[in-house]
Amino acid sequence: MGQGAVRSQMDVRICFRVRERKDVDLILGQGMLAAGWNAHTLNAPGKFLISAAEHDTPRRARAYLVTDQAVADTASRYADFRPELDEASRRALTERHDADGPEPPGRFPDPPASTRDRGQIPGGSPGTDPEALLWAVLCLAPDPGISIPELVAETGMSRRWIYYRLEALAAAGRAVQVARGLWRAVTADGDDNE
Repeated sequence: MGQGAVRSQMDVRICFRVRERKDVDLILGQGMLAAGWNAHTLNAPGKFLISAAEHDTPRRARAYLVTDQAVADTASRYADFRPELDEASRRALTERHDADGPEPPGRFPDPPASTRDRGQIPGGSPGTDPEALLWAVLCLAPDPGISIPELVAETGMSRRWIYYRLEALAAAGRAVQVARGLWRAVTADGDDNE
């Protein structure tokens, strides 16, 4: 820490459990261990001490594990209440998508008419619409599913967009995660894609 030169420039310091007592003073500042801030005895996951400019002494705090599923559930619960994007943000999204260039050619052919007739791919050929491409790729995914990087490559969209759309499709019962990072469509009769 450069004899404290770097530490003195840090307004907010967070100290999780440490193995050695001397590390408390290194992180929170000289004399904190003697003052009773025993970070080496923190005994539960997520417990920590925080020192900030607005506090005279470090404060005890606890962080909680927020899973991807909890984030997705919360996002979907409040999606209808999300405010509209302002014009500058909407323009930035459009420009970014346009700057990424044309979408790469898909590795999957258009599905046969029998697949379209069963209602697995609405509207037939997906064309260049990213949502339709995503749906087509999910419908044609093999039994073990298709990975996120493959979905990114097939649709030309970002990982964030892919995850957002997959969560929406899963919430609607149209897609299923068959293994960690592997997805496929659910057919109209409710079974996994065959």
